[in-house]
Amino acid sequence: MLEIGTKAPEFSLPDQNGEMHSLSDYEGQRVILYFYPKDMTSGCTKQACGFAELYPQIREKGAVVIGISKDSVASHKKFEETHGLPFTLLSDPEKQVIQVYDVWKEKKNYGKVTMGIVRTTYLIDENGTIVQAMDKVKASDNPTQMLQAL
Repeated sequence: MLEIGTKAPEFSLPDQNGEMHSLSDYEGQRVILYFYPKDMTSGCTKQACGFAELYPQIREKGAVVIGISKDSVASHKKFEETHGLPFTLLSDPEKQVIQVYDVWKEKKNYGKVTMGIVRTTYLIDENGTIVQAMDKVKASDNPTQMLQAL
């Protein structure tokens, strides 16, 4: 996990509509940047729908939400449409940003060890500095925790 107080690494990835987004596009706004394992799974859906429900309040506080997973642009589009998600989902199938943000880790599930995204959320301030970092977050609690952090 990246350290609080460090500059958030720049990135450029396509969203659910195929449009490119860079972190620098959000300069002057706070960014809730969350990494999640997979579209349409129960935990990821709970987390995304929680952010969607709180999105008006998050926007009132001058922040945006960006979700990143290794799913395709098409998968993100289906996820967005199925659940009415009002925020940006970025596709990182090559895991470049996922690795730079140090969220690709060894995971244990029922005794089996695999590599995957550890559910992690960063709060980045208006100047691009990481001001909060949470790993192994609980999907259903994370959106409320981040709203409180704002």
